[in-house]
Amino acid sequence: MNRVSTSSTAGTASTAAEFCGHCGEPSDGGASPTSDVHRRCAERLAMEPPRYCAACRRRMKVQVTPLGWSAECARHGVLAP
Repeated sequence: MNRVSTSSTAGTASTAAEFCGHCGEPSDGGASPTSDVHRRCAERLAMEPPRYCAACRRRMKVQVTPLGWSAECARHGVLAP
């Protein structure tokens, strides 16, 4: 009797960000040390909401309120802290 695996990795989304949420440029991907540019972006993202979708590089609609922020990508929906 042959066993067939029921788990599949096809179609699963990658958890690594492809693009920087602050500047929209391709992310370093973790294969090498973070560049100085993206190190500054990471510092800014600690205090500001992301402006670009990390999955598709689209500019997001960002709303900042006194209690926090929300960002919406046209393709991927709402992102909240």
